[in-house]
Amino acid sequence: MNMATSRARVFPTAAPDGLIAAVLLSFLATAGLFYVNIMAALVSGLIDGLHFTERQAGLVASANVYGAAFGALISIFFVRRISWRPVAVVLLCALIAVDLVSLLVRFPTPLMAVRFGHGVIGGMLVGTGFSVIARTRVPDRTFGMLLVVQFGLGGLGVMFLPRLVPLYGTKILFLSLALFSLLTLSMIPFLADYARPVPVPGHVAARTRWVPLSLALAATSLFQAGNMALAAYMIELGRAYGLQTDFITTTLGIASWIGALGSLLVVFLGLRFGRFRPLLIALALTVIGNALFHLSSSALIYAAANVGTAITWAFVISYLLGMCAAFDATGQSATMGGFFSKMGLATGPLLGGMLISNSHYGTLINVSVMALAASALAALIPAALLDRAGPKAVM
Repeated sequence: MNMATSRARVFPTAAPDGLIAAVLLSFLATAGLFYVNIMAALVSGLIDGLHFTERQAGLVASANVYGAAFGALISIFFVRRISWRPVAVVLLCALIAVDLVSLLVRFPTPLMAVRFGHGVIGGMLVGTGFSVIARTRVPDRTFGMLLVVQFGLGGLGVMFLPRLVPLYGTKILFLSLALFSLLTLSMIPFLADYARPVPVPGHVAARTRWVPLSLALAATSLFQAGNMALAAYMIELGRAYGLQTDFITTTLGIASWIGALGSLLVVFLGLRFGRFRPLLIALALTVIGNALFHLSSSALIYAAANVGTAITWAFVISYLLGMCAAFDATGQSATMGGFFSKMGLATGPLLGGMLISNSHYGTLINVSVMALAASALAALIPAALLDRAGPKAVM
């Protein structure tokens, strides 16, 4: 940390573009949406702890993320004008309060309403966090660290929370989310100010190229939907193919940790090889990896597919979010990327709940693979354009 502080600052401040700041910003941008990283544990916990059906549990999960998408949409209109720090503090306190209220709700419809409200608050927080990340020197790298935090802690959650639900009930799920928000709240004083960009007199801002930005946003949404449609039901999918719960949860936890290597790779690579070639390779591997879930009756293939797709998920989404952020320096397009990301994450569990029939997952796997293939087609065009424009270009 840079120990030099301004007269207005009491706490030591992390260097704005340093590794510590990247970690702190990652917590800030994760807190409002951390339940996505333990989505399989959340869905399974609602089924086992509150005896929800697969459809009901999926609807609760989707309501949470659709709320986040709405919150992210709201944040698009205020991130250019607000002081991010007090807004983040208020939103984190509100998140903790709603998670504590969730402890008391035991029926699907009211829980959907409560979690939708939680999502709206969390979406605004994530949008605020994304706008701050967009003000760093290399947003792709910080988004990579964001995925390291999400996959690392998400792995712990998926591994242990389903085993704790039979002992402590679904309360353990919401308490975990509240504690994560409290931890994030304690980190905010150590972040730099990340002031809004000040327009230079006489300087004409570059016009945003909406066609490639729209493709990048579509790619982000399709990629998240295709992945989350399967990921939200990964515990139930494994059970349907005859695998044991302890093996499944251990596999998912380890896969999540190993998946963090994908985002670490982004942290170290940055834009050294551009965006097109890394995305082309990783998206092709993502499609293949998700198709392998058809062979989940083999424990080895189930484990390998989870590890492989976790790595590519972390790798690709880091570049996709960074690519969205590259279209303007104020953080607005980064926040739009967050909105489309959440729309995809919300649609995934909803789609999964509709496509699963009598615990048969073949159709869901096929639709997921098609969504990921469409994401690849949409992503590579703006990636090539940004590579051609240069690593520092703002389009």
